[in-house]
Amino acid sequence: MSVSASFAAPGTTKRSATRPAADAAAEGNIAADRLRSLVERIERLEEEKKALAGDIKDIYAEAKSAGFDVKVLRQLIRVRRLEPAEVEEQETLLDVYRRALGM
Repeated sequence: MSVSASFAAPGTTKRSATRPAADAAAEGNIAADRLRSLVERIERLEEEKKALAGDIKDIYAEAKSAGFDVKVLRQLIRVRRLEPAEVEEQETLLDVYRRALGM
């Protein structure tokens, strides 16, 4: 069974006995074309994601060679993504936990 015959477009039902075979084949080709398009788009984005990850790694290496602590830099970037209220809550809890441990 071919890909176009085994996959139906979302929201469609199996071919009825009264529908011409040509219509069903065209519908199957549309579904296969759509599937191929989605897969190719995902593959392109995965390649871009890999390239970006490599660029980010290079920037961290640059920061390290400039004397910055990469672990702290990653933490700083993670904190900058948070809302100010979330940052304040985390810092307050960290302070409470430190005091509880006598730090």
